[in-house]
Amino acid sequence: MPARDAVAAMSLAAETRRAVDRRPFLRTALRAGVVNYTAAARTLAVDGETDAIATALRRYADELPAYETESRDVRVRMESGIGPLEGGADDADTDGAGADGEADDRLLRVGGTAVGPCDGDRTAIVAAGEVDTAALADVLARLSLADISPTAAGVADGTLVVVVDRLEGANALRTVEDALEGVAVRSA
Repeated sequence: MPARDAVAAMSLAAETRRAVDRRPFLRTALRAGVVNYTAAARTLAVDGETDAIATALRRYADELPAYETESRDVRVRMESGIGPLEGGADDADTDGAGADGEADDRLLRVGGTAVGPCDGDRTAIVAAGEVDTAALADVLARLSLADISPTAAGVADGTLVVVVDRLEGANALRTVEDALEGVAVRSA
């Protein structure tokens, strides 16, 4: 192969990898081995022949770590009557107690908004245990597939909280439990 063709092939491979890396779902599918390479090649905005792009996809898939999942040791519960708390986040300091020294009811705080029990029209799904950002990412992806749109979500210090409309609570609970049974192991 002439040197110029080798450079073009390396460039096509690099461009294909970049295109895949901009589509996390495709990278996951490559890791899982469930991709029709030719069909995927047709969807990528890469300059080159479809067969050459498909070959680059096959080679990239061979280099990726296998797709694996792990079950998380968590306790999941549902809490109804959740909504924005009066005073938001401004009336609490950082030690978990309100300005008046009382225990803090906040389940989640983002910016100036805090949510917690207040006879609101939302439900919180709270998972405590082996949770992290990977678990949150999988939970949110599964909720999206179930057509459930959280109004707030977060994870910190072994607690994951997802807030949904009250009527979606039971379905969200089952979806979160299922997601935490098979959290994708993130590759380096």
